[in-house]
Amino acid sequence: MPFIFRPVLIIAAVVPAVILMIYVYRADRLEGEPPQLLWRLFLAGLAATFLASLTEQLGSLVLSWFTYSDPRVYYFLLYFLVVAGSEEGFKYLLMKQQTWYSESFNCQYDAIVYAVFVSLGFALLENVQYVLIYGFGTAMLRAVTAVPGHACFGVFMGVWYGMAKKNDNYGYPQRSRFFRVLSLLIPLLLHGFYDYVASMEEDSYTTVFIVFIALMFLTSFLLVRRFSRHDSYID
Repeated sequence: MPFIFRPVLIIAAVVPAVILMIYVYRADRLEGEPPQLLWRLFLAGLAATFLASLTEQLGSLVLSWFTYSDPRVYYFLLYFLVVAGSEEGFKYLLMKQQTWYSESFNCQYDAIVYAVFVSLGFALLENVQYVLIYGFGTAMLRAVTAVPGHACFGVFMGVWYGMAKKNDNYGYPQRSRFFRVLSLLIPLLLHGFYDYVASMEEDSYTTVFIVFIALMFLTSFLLVRRFSRHDSYID
């Protein structure tokens, strides 16, 4: 690839994530989050990309030791346990490390901002890697699928993460733990299903994939709007 085209490809890979981060940040109506915290969350998303790549390689190696009568079983384990488990797991762990005890985490919508910034930091670096390898067409395709997909996983993570923090502040530790589990489990299942269906080549799976991402994008948009408009203090 000629060097002169690389900046264009990088910009094409970065812009979708930046636009979505700005949108989610500006929807925070009660109290904007400090730039230093958001920057740390973005960097945490970048770090999650490297950490997940290591565990994905290890997990793929372990799966390769076994024989599968149906390749769909292999892909199910690969995408739900190895890929989604690694990526959403590291996003969650690094987000919680940066935010759970932060004084800035005092509104329920804050959790959505945190989770989306980590997710889009992850998506941005992953997108740059794909685009530099596969070109501009990949940038355009991922701009309307993978990047907003990661943002949606972040929205679902943030909704339940905010509920967990709210219940923790109100003195309900068991409920808090339950919602923390959901904040990891739900985006993990969505992510796994996204990757699994996208990997299938049959036409029927293509239809399922299109319907799935349309519903997920719409639901995420409605959740952002709802929690933004009805945000409340939880400290």
